[in-house]
Amino acid sequence: MEGIYYTLHDFLLHAESITYLLIVLALIGITAFWWFLAENDDD
Repeated sequence: MEGIYYTLHDFLLHAESITYLLIVLALIGITAFWWFLAENDDD
């Protein structure tokens, strides 16, 4: 796909996939930050 959406369904599918990727990245980032805080708690 060249960035041209011919139907509303194509656009919504693209937007939903980007949303899911952002959610997964946020969950990974929150988990990594939680581990970082847990490791520094021992000091």
